[in-house]
Amino acid sequence: MAKIYEYKRHPRAAELEAHRPVKAVDLRRVNHQNFFVRMNARFGLKITMVVGTMWCAYAFTVIALFALPSAIKQGTYFVVVWLSSSFLQLVLLPIIIVGQNIQATAADKRSEDTYKDAEAVLKEAEEIQKHLLAQDQAISDIVDRLEKMMSHEETTGSTSEPG
Repeated sequence: MAKIYEYKRHPRAAELEAHRPVKAVDLRRVNHQNFFVRMNARFGLKITMVVGTMWCAYAFTVIALFALPSAIKQGTYFVVVWLSSSFLQLVLLPIIIVGQNIQATAADKRSEDTYKDAEAVLKEAEEIQKHLLAQDQAISDIVDRLEKMMSHEETTGSTSEPG
């Protein structure tokens, strides 16, 4: 009997085995051909890593508070200007970066988990494929035996009924 089904592995399965999921840290390694693009990316990353800490937020808070007495002396308008331009912008910038770093770490974790899930599903599908191939072989063996029995009955002219 001919094969019932020919399994063709999806090309993405080989890609999954060859590469791990991309994480934010992988994107930090800039391999661009242009020297200036590489330099700017590395410089920008270093600045972001320094400014994006809670220690930097604390330092910026202290710096901003030095200007508060002067703003208070000049009146309400200058207090609002100090609050919006000096304090909020200076202090919120590093805090936002810290939050984004935490979100990137969480996204990396989700990506890793999704990758592992896809890999597990792939392995399970391969096991199912092996099981189906074994069943196909068993069915083929049964069909072959039935065909031999039927051809034997046709040549002998006898039919045996189960009894």
